[in-house]
Amino acid sequence: MSVRLPAFSGLTAFYAAVRHGTLTGAANELNVSQPAISRRIAALEADLGCRLFDRTHKPVQLTQQGRDLAHVLRGSFGQIEAVTDRLRKGSRQGVVTVSAPSGFVGSWLIPKLAELEADFPEVTIRIISQEYGDPERSGDVSVRFGLSDSGAAGEARVLGSGVFPVASPLYLQRRRGSAGSFEGMTLLTMEAARRHWHDWPSWFSSQGEEMPDDVRILDFNSYAMVVNAALAAQGVCLCWSGLLDDFLESGAMVRLGESETHSARGYYVALRDGLAARREARAVCDWIVARGSEAADSG
Repeated sequence: MSVRLPAFSGLTAFYAAVRHGTLTGAANELNVSQPAISRRIAALEADLGCRLFDRTHKPVQLTQQGRDLAHVLRGSFGQIEAVTDRLRKGSRQGVVTVSAPSGFVGSWLIPKLAELEADFPEVTIRIISQEYGDPERSGDVSVRFGLSDSGAAGEARVLGSGVFPVASPLYLQRRRGSAGSFEGMTLLTMEAARRHWHDWPSWFSSQGEEMPDDVRILDFNSYAMVVNAALAAQGVCLCWSGLLDDFLESGAMVRLGESETHSARGYYVALRDGLAARREARAVCDWIVARGSEAADSG
């Protein structure tokens, strides 16, 4: 004898409320009003014959029954999402999604899109750009910045390990800067990502120098913004070897001297779990690795 399941609308409303922690958040996700969420949860509680939320506390808390149901729904909805994503991907064999940090997308990948599309004329490339600190959105091919993950099967480094300062020639002209002096310069940085990124104090330390006292710091929350500020002649930024080659070759940016340091952190690319057999995704991943190796070798 089969058990009658509760209404799906009630389960989704309850699960959304649990994840967001508020009825307002659940209403925004499901695109309904807050009273509608309340009614659906009330109907679910009536159907189950128990309270899922303890409303005597502010904010409301889950009852033991609510925690039990939330635990089951978390696994069930997770499986539904995974299967749905796999089915959708399977129905679009000609689509390859590449997710990568915004700085990598804007500075390295976009300048190479014409070449990528020419090499894969039958594949539609979809790009997901991610800012530092955003929730990870995995693509068929995922590029990430950080330390090497020895546990990630098939992960490969995309660019070289060299880190050196670059700036717009216009900025250097305005500041009358020399190749070896940073005095009075504006240093573009991602201060909020210091532990994640390679920052100026560590770069100066690697050169056996102290950071000049009279430098000005201009802080951003994404590397794409750092690069755009450098192109707009607003200051000096740090560059990974191979990352800004298009700008360096065009003369839009120049290196400040020959000094550089080497970092274990960098850009790494890998296939999303379970996609090793997808020919298109594997080919695009190999293409990124090959082009990155060419940039590193030329640097």
